[in-house]
Amino acid sequence: MHTAPKSWFVIINPTSGQGSSKKSWPKIKKLLEAYNFTFNFAFTSYPKHSIRLVQEAISQNTKHIICVGGDGTIHNIVNGIMTQTKVPSYKIHVGVIPIGTGNDWVKTHNISYDFETAIKQIKKNTIVTQDIGKLVVGNNKKTPVFFNNLAGIGFDGYVVSTVEKYKHFGALAYLYGTIISLFSFKNFNATVAVESEISSGKTLMVLVGLCKYSGGGMQLTDSPNPFDGLLDISIAENFNTLDILKNLPKLFNGKIVSFKKVKTFKATSISIKINQETLPFIQADGELIGTGHIQATIIKKAFSFYC
Repeated sequence: MHTAPKSWFVIINPTSGQGSSKKSWPKIKKLLEAYNFTFNFAFTSYPKHSIRLVQEAISQNTKHIICVGGDGTIHNIVNGIMTQTKVPSYKIHVGVIPIGTGNDWVKTHNISYDFETAIKQIKKNTIVTQDIGKLVVGNNKKTPVFFNNLAGIGFDGYVVSTVEKYKHFGALAYLYGTIISLFSFKNFNATVAVESEISSGKTLMVLVGLCKYSGGGMQLTDSPNPFDGLLDISIAENFNTLDILKNLPKLFNGKIVSFKKVKTFKATSISIKINQETLPFIQADGELIGTGHIQATIIKKAFSFYC
């Protein structure tokens, strides 16, 4: 008895990698055909379009998706999967052909930047399932935002808001954004509750991670593991400009977590209450998602992908 070949839905973000995914699509399409993929495809035409494309595909019984794009495209595909209710999220399988500015998530999972190698990794049919973070921003009436890599509030959210202007620098955009943000960002007042431990006061940023890299290769949490059912949390308290300048290299080699003003935790939940009128930016997987109080929790083994 022959089983029908898998049918794939390919989502291409034409703006990923400063437009290089649009230019590269004919080559990627030929490779997918050469490796006998049966697929339909769609280009995203506005921000968060992939969320809707994923939901429509799942409602038509598609369970195999390929993402051609960067961290933002993967983030939106994850949100499309997590916010639909037709199929358990882990039963949707995602392949990634990475093109983007940071490409941080694929670094943790050693997914190749070479198109053909990435396609071979998908073809190998090895599926891995990782945890997903869930953020509720402000009041509980809003749709939650899900993240597969790292979310944060404060300085890193501010950097993401700055980076937009420097995307043409590629991965260096994050370094430029960080240096420029140094001189204009102000610590914010917050109460942070990690399970039963509560801390209050001036805060540079709070990071909630699952995977190892963010912000174009920075390592900001202590022992991230996307499979252990726990969020990896870093709270950077009351840094001044000199603290950040002195510790800049440590943002990239993972040593920032041993600096005396950084506290680290492993937990299944965290809540952050802002105690001031100016609300700091929140980012998830390098995408700006709003401002205000947040609650983060973990959903174990929720996202399946080819690796």
